[in-house]
Amino acid sequence: MKNTTAARILSTLALTAATLSFAPIANAAEIIPTSIQQRRLEFLDTQTKAIEDIQATRLEFLNNQTKAVEDIQATRLEFLNNQTKSIDNIQEARLERLDNPSKAITDIQKTRLEFLENQTKAIDNIQEARLEFLDNQTKAISNIQEARLERLDNPSKAITDIQKTRLEFLNNQTKAITNIQETRLEFLENQTKAVEDVQQARLAGLDARNKSVIR
Repeated sequence: MKNTTAARILSTLALTAATLSFAPIANAAEIIPTSIQQRRLEFLDTQTKAIEDIQATRLEFLNNQTKAVEDIQATRLEFLNNQTKSIDNIQEARLERLDNPSKAITDIQKTRLEFLENQTKAIDNIQEARLEFLDNQTKAISNIQEARLERLDNPSKAITDIQKTRLEFLNNQTKAITNIQETRLEFLENQTKAVEDVQQARLAGLDARNKSVIR
């Protein structure tokens, strides 16, 4: 029993000695990986900071470029706005210059139309005067015929034949006068139509000029 107890004590001491001898090695093994991890973490932190600095530098550079681009865009927009304003002013000036000839042409057209209307009125008055003159002539001829017929009522049949002959002659004259009146009226109507055609042609020419000027 004593031997067995002594053996157990020796084995316990041997295990304790072995444990104590291996403990510094285990502690060293644990310490070495921890320092490597710290160095790796420090290295990663340094790289992260460097990347963040690079990113910050890049962002600052991009911000500066963006501001420069925005300034360039603002300058271009201001230049384009100024050009647009100058173009608008040029267009207004051109429209004003085109409006002035158009107004002048309109005034000329009004003057010409007024002149043509006055001519038409004068022609109408001339026609009325001629018709009145022809009516008076017809009335005078009718009165002469009546007077002659009164003087020819009392003679004989020969005189009646003469009256018929004279009446036929007078009728022929009346027809001739009527034909002359119709010819004159037709001539005056042709003149009036010619004047209206000239008016329409002038108006068409003026409209064409206006369109060409506006274009």
